[in-house]
Amino acid sequence: MNIKLRLIIMNFMQYFIWGAWLLTIGAYCSHNKNWSFEQFSAIFSTMGISAVFMPALTGIMVDRIINAEKLYGILHICGGIVLCVVPFINSPAALFWVMLLNMLFYMPTISLSITIAYTALKNSDLDVVKEFPPIRTWGTIGFIAALWTVSISHNETSANQFYIAGIVAVILGFYAFKLPKCPPLWKKSDNRTLVDALGLKAFTLFKTSKFAVFFIFAMLLGAALQLTNAYGTTFLHDFDTPLYKDSIAVKYPAIIMSISQVSETLFILAIPFFLKKFGIKYVMLFSMLAWVLRFGLFAFGNPAGGLWMIILSCIVYGMAFDFFNISGSLFIETETEPQIRGSAQGLFMMMVNGIGAFFGSLISGFLIDRFFVSTEHVNNWHGIWLSFAAYALVIAVVFPFVFRYKHNPAVKLAVEPL
Repeated sequence: MNIKLRLIIMNFMQYFIWGAWLLTIGAYCSHNKNWSFEQFSAIFSTMGISAVFMPALTGIMVDRIINAEKLYGILHICGGIVLCVVPFINSPAALFWVMLLNMLFYMPTISLSITIAYTALKNSDLDVVKEFPPIRTWGTIGFIAALWTVSISHNETSANQFYIAGIVAVILGFYAFKLPKCPPLWKKSDNRTLVDALGLKAFTLFKTSKFAVFFIFAMLLGAALQLTNAYGTTFLHDFDTPLYKDSIAVKYPAIIMSISQVSETLFILAIPFFLKKFGIKYVMLFSMLAWVLRFGLFAFGNPAGGLWMIILSCIVYGMAFDFFNISGSLFIETETEPQIRGSAQGLFMMMVNGIGAFFGSLISGFLIDRFFVSTEHVNNWHGIWLSFAAYALVIAVVFPFVFRYKHNPAVKLAVEPL
């Protein structure tokens, strides 16, 4: 089988697994289990906990001990089995530990899939920069396909979403053993310490003010990212009333939310133009303002006359997500020394998907339960989304004054449209 096709299949299933439950677990917990926001936000925080250290740990393993494709397969098989256990859990505390175990298996597979793809393409004498982005796009398509599968089959609040994800994970796990071999490259003669392997030297970047500010805002935006992942479909499910029950947004909320992923693929194409025209600092600022719009449009939208606001919010998500993540990684690429560049990228992802995601999930769940849920258990979504919009607006207002970075149009950034 063609190597690119094999990697496309891997990426499609990699993100299909995540898409089958990530945006709908909140609806499952609130509508199927009647758990509070604080309870299922704690469950959602497991992604952040696992992202703090698991990618670094598995990185050491594939550098020194085991083939990357073998570890990748083992992790997916174990994660798939754990997902199939989820429907039998009836306690939020128990589900927290089960989902934490699942995320400990899943999160490192994201970076491992990139390692496998890069190695396979290089060994086939293919241009990684040219060939990988179109392959990775199939991951987003897989995520969208999972959302549509769960939504059309009416399993957004059903435990079946975890069976769907679990079965695909096990299939991908066994498929991984047939992927090109990626053996460890470390030799005993390599003068690389455990501190180097863990990427701890990247923390010295905090001594520089521009990097300290950048990483702090990466953490703050990481918290914002998890807000719509955790509550987006739950918000739409709450419109399941006589007034809105026949609207498409209530019947198929996950399909509506999948517009966000479609938007991602389109906004990636616009990044080179914006970076060249405005520079990294203002592209990051546009991302923050897009988060304000994302939340603000949700606050005033509804599945009837306000459906256009919900759809526009999903379209804006592409700018909100891509503009900061990609421009942020380019900032790291162009501003750090080659010796710590890889670990600095890992630190960036840890701040966004680890620490930011963890605290964003926990704090938002606590605040919603305390201030935006009535004694009759009615959710004040208008207030919830406006408070999130205000949070993003404060970040956007402060950022340009504290982040010192001057755009130089003469410097060519290594980014091309997909």
